[in-house]
Parts: sequence; C-alpha cells; structure tokens
Amino acid sequence: MPSYGEGDATLNAVGGMEGLTKLVHCFYRLMETTPDYRPLFDMHPQPIDTSIDKLILFLHGWMGGERMYAKKYGQIALPRAHAHLNVNDAERMMWLNCMADALAECDYPDDLKDYLISALSVPAGRIQQVSQAQR
Repeated sequence: MPSYGEGDATLNAVGGMEGLTKLVHCFYRLMETTPDYRPLFDMHPQPIDTSIDKLILFLHGWMGGERMYAKKYGQIALPRAHAHLNVNDAERMMWLNCMADALAECDYPDDLKDYLISALSVPAGRIQQVSQAQR
C-alpha cells in the first residue's frame, strides 16, 4: 500500500503531472456544470485558466512534487489568498465534495480518495476560519 503523504507518493498515485492535470480539469468542469457546485465556480475570476493552473501547480508541490507554484506565482498562504471570499461551512463542503466527485470520476482507488479528502480538509478548514474571522 502506498504511503501517501511521504515524499512524492501521493503525486505518483494520481499519475504525476498528467494525472494531476486531468484531475484538476475534471474538478473545475464539475464545478462549472454541476448546479450544486456552481456557486464555487462563480467565485473564481474568469477566464478560469489561471485558477486551473494555480491549483495544478499548488497541488503538485503539496503532493510532494517540485514546488512550481512559487516559481511562477510567488509564495502562497492559502488562507490569506482566499481571505477576500466569504467561505463558510457550505462553501468548504462544496469544495471538498466537488473534489471527491472529481476523484471518483477519475477512478482513483478508495484509499487515495479517502486520504486526499481528509488531507485537503485541513487547508479547507483553515481557509474557512480565516475567511470568517474577516467578517
């Protein structure tokens, strides 16, 4: 069983850059086309291409690969980067559920899906906390 979260095991499990790119494109497609997730899509600046690129590069480093986000966009503090948004429990759960649906559509193994949703819930919760503290 892979040791997700160690080295680049998670990145390799999603299929490297190619698999990660597919996952993020699926995530944003679901966000745009699924009525329950559309409010999240509408929070993003348009065109969506930059948001897609930022998430791919961020997750690449977060999953143990090269930290390419900082090279292209500078250092990131996720809560601060999202502080202008009103993220409450509903938005946090929408984001996590949309990612869970994207992971399912990409047919990843259950243990990887469970690991990623659990791990991603930490920064999602922190983003929500900072957003609500701004209100």
